[in-house]
Amino acid sequence: MIRDLVELPDNQPLDALIRQLCQLRDHLPCGVRDVRVQLRGDQVFGRKLGISFLRPQTQEEHALESRYAHALRYAA
Repeated sequence: MIRDLVELPDNQPLDALIRQLCQLRDHLPCGVRDVRVQLRGDQVFGRKLGISFLRPQTQEEHALESRYAHALRYAA
């Protein structure tokens, strides 16, 4: 599983934020688990709303990870 993070700016109208969250929810890939919403940042650098979730690897990601995992086994 891969943890993805989507960040949304906190300085926007409530209706726009709700619309973005609904779009994000509607376009999540199948098999998504453990969705979390967190407010990140501070007053100096700004705040962002972070939405993280676990999703299955794509075939391309799995192929890359397998290739590098194989190389790491021989390097250790």
